[in-house]
Amino acid sequence: MEILRQMQSAVWGPWLLWLFLGTGVFLTVKLKGFQFVGIKVWWNATAGSLWRGEKRVKSQLFTSCTALAATVGTGNIVGVATALTAGGPGAVFWMWISAFLGMATAYAEVFLGIRYRHRNEDGTWIGGPFAYLEAGFGNRFPGIIYALFCVLASLGMGSMVQANSMADSLRFSFSIPAAATALAAVILTAAVIFGGMNRIEKTASLLVPFSAGLYLFFGIIAVLSRYENIPSVLGQILNGAFCPESVAGGAAGYGISQAVRNGVARGVFSNEAGLGSLSVLHSLADDKATPKEQGMWAVFEVFFDTIVSCTLTAFVILCLWNPEEGYSGSSLVAACFSRCYGWAGGMLTGISMTLFGFATIIAWFYLGKQAVDYLAHAAGGIRVASGLYGILYLGAVFCGCVGRLEAVWLFSDIFNGLMAVPNLLCILRLSGQIKLSDM
Repeated sequence: MEILRQMQSAVWGPWLLWLFLGTGVFLTVKLKGFQFVGIKVWWNATAGSLWRGEKRVKSQLFTSCTALAATVGTGNIVGVATALTAGGPGAVFWMWISAFLGMATAYAEVFLGIRYRHRNEDGTWIGGPFAYLEAGFGNRFPGIIYALFCVLASLGMGSMVQANSMADSLRFSFSIPAAATALAAVILTAAVIFGGMNRIEKTASLLVPFSAGLYLFFGIIAVLSRYENIPSVLGQILNGAFCPESVAGGAAGYGISQAVRNGVARGVFSNEAGLGSLSVLHSLADDKATPKEQGMWAVFEVFFDTIVSCTLTAFVILCLWNPEEGYSGSSLVAACFSRCYGWAGGMLTGISMTLFGFATIIAWFYLGKQAVDYLAHAAGGIRVASGLYGILYLGAVFCGCVGRLEAVWLFSDIFNGLMAVPNLLCILRLSGQIKLSDM
């Protein structure tokens, strides 16, 4: 176990954080701060279009909800709590900074993913890093390496870790045994993933708006119930932003995803900008999708995931937190909600964790399946490989619910971090093609 911790620390060392943030800064400059100065443009092209009844909105919503399902996971609760306990209120400021930089990275990787996507012999899209890594480096090897890391990450962070968080939350909130959660999770996951991509998209389009809306509604009420604390919370965030421990915590919060390096990793990259996962999921978009259009949806997804959802979790904690209670992770968030809603607060947290976790599980299945298909393509065994992967994925969901997963958290952090390296390097290599107009 100690070897795994050392490997995780080596992968998620300062060099990788600088690669993430440096890439974000470079792309922000290249795109002339589009995520800031162009907020009206990308908002009207994404969430704003939902109110105008434009054509293709339904298709765009399905794709966006599937991408959000992968990113709006249990890390939006557990990861934020861990970042705050590790780095103090100032961590929130650095989470904002890194998320805004991540919006530029998300635009770039989705732009390239649509730009280079192509159809397999069976008519399915191959997009995301699989497509642009092969094009950028002139051979399949970088894409194969990325696909291997993606498969391993899907079995760890995408399924086992999310399932474990679901089981823990249901056991804590409703006294449901882990074995019962495991059986239900496997049956429901199988019913969705073996129904094909259409069923995954439709399920995500129902789960994400409902779960996010539920969490936002009760979270906002909880914060407003302590509205008098909001000015002091903002002061704490700004005053603590430049303390060394806050910078470290905020960097982990940017990685709310991966590993808040405080012992065992406790969350999933909140927005996954830089991992390439958004790019893979946006390759689902219909034939009329353009690189710029999908890139702007990616900007919105990072904004909603981190600036909206994770910030709300942070304010719930900072407005209602009683440090003397000594809670951490999801129990800290449950305790804060309980101070507003009584016994129902823990149930609200449990339900939110379950819905977020299940949505992430079904979305990450598609990510892993795309990686398996890419690996199996040369051997001509795509159908067999996909079937075996589905069975393996369900086994990972079951084991995640009933097992203790310290080693899996560490493995997942390592492979998620390794996914980012070839992806970010290729984005930089192809950065000359990234524009705010379609090609």
